Amino acid sequence: MNVVLWILQVLLAALYLWHGWLFLSPPAELVDIMNAEFAPWFRISLGVAEILAAVGLILPGITRILPWLTAVTAACLMVLMACATVLHLSRGETSSAIMAAVIFALVTFVAYMRWKVKPFAARGLPDHNASLSVEGEI
Repeated sequence: MNVVLWILQVLLAALYLWHGWLFLSPPAELVDIMNAEFAPWFRISLGVAEILAAVGLILPGITRILPWLTAVTAACLMVLMACATVLHLSRGETSSAIMAAVIFALVTFVAYMRWKVKPFAARGLPDHNASLSVEGEI
């Protein structure tokens, strides 16, 4: 399950990194369209938040520093994706709303699994999910 979670986290991080970069540095032909939909400050802050989310899905697990931040990041992304789903539904963008809802389900899965089922162990602490190969081995 740990491998599945890592694969999912990497794929979600790549998605949020790409989408955040698109919001921060859109192609010239999209700038006017995006600024008509959202205020530039909102678009930029959303892009920064998505890039930070990509980092938050990966870095705490790799470094084992504040590993609970992975679950918190995923929980924050749940809020973001719920809002995105509602926004797309209100605009009649059904396919985008379905994609946002699917991503919501995926980040919900990551949040739950990394919080309750397969949390990362903090640096210097034993991993309670790992089993010893020889009983009593230290």
